[in-house]
Amino acid sequence: MATKSTVKEYTDRKVMEPKRYHVIMLNDDFTTMEFVVEILVDIFHKDPVSAESIMLTVHKNGKAVVGTYSYDIALTKINSAMSRAGAEGFPFRLTMEEA
Repeated sequence: MATKSTVKEYTDRKVMEPKRYHVIMLNDDFTTMEFVVEILVDIFHKDPVSAESIMLTVHKNGKAVVGTYSYDIALTKINSAMSRAGAEGFPFRLTMEEA
């Protein structure tokens, strides 16, 4: 007569959350405020009031964090915004840094 036994194996695995990155908008003297608000609404999905507030912060302080995303999403949003700015002829710039 055989007895059936169950062996449980415990592993100590930690699931790492992906790193987060701040997307930072930089001020310049040539990109229009209207274009900046448009980018914030269309690409970063800000409401018009928040977009205007962020735009004014960038204008007054020289830069502002416009969102925090995973690396791939942050890079995609930066590339989309800068591509659109280039097509419009603006020297608009965004960077990202680890949150």
